[in-house]
Amino acid sequence: MTSFTDKSIRQFSEELASPAPVPGGGGASALIGAVGIALGDMVGELTVGKKKYADVEDEIRELMARAQKLRARFLELIDADAEAFAPLAAAYRIPKDAPGRAETMEKALHGAGMVPLEIMRASIEALQITEIFAEKGSKLAVSDAGCAAAACKAALQGAYLNVIINTKSMKERAFAQELQEEADGLLAQGTKLADQIYQNVADGLRG
Repeated sequence: MTSFTDKSIRQFSEELASPAPVPGGGGASALIGAVGIALGDMVGELTVGKKKYADVEDEIRELMARAQKLRARFLELIDADAEAFAPLAAAYRIPKDAPGRAETMEKALHGAGMVPLEIMRASIEALQITEIFAEKGSKLAVSDAGCAAAACKAALQGAYLNVIINTKSMKERAFAQELQEEADGLLAQGTKLADQIYQNVADGLRG
């Protein structure tokens, strides 16, 4: 399968709008997360080298390095989500009375649920980095930090829905509950942080 990250924005959006099973909500969430942390990294780029921010330059550079690795991870997760969904799509096509269908379906659901959970984890880290960019980065780019928080929140929320659509169908309820509880916790944590960052930026811009 050709990597979705090698496609143009136009091509990706056209495939997203098509009836093809992938990319879908999970891949879109990962892309939005990559956009969000890229915006945060941009705040860092506009901060380093400025005398006004010399006292935080080392910290900002460390955050930028983390942001760049995280952006690469989000992009990997676009393809990972598509690869994880393929076995599930195939499992749904198996006749319901076919031997082994339930086991195949369960295994596919596990794989399909884990990738969006990883997107959620990445979104939390992205928000934690963005919070510092918003607080200590160039004030000329603080609106971009607010946009980064909004994008990362969207990535988090989108990924959450892609976790729970899989956990609700799992027969292994203990495993499903474990995923569900982690996803619930990440959603609550990330939503609160994203809203706080966004509100702080908006209040600062309004003066």
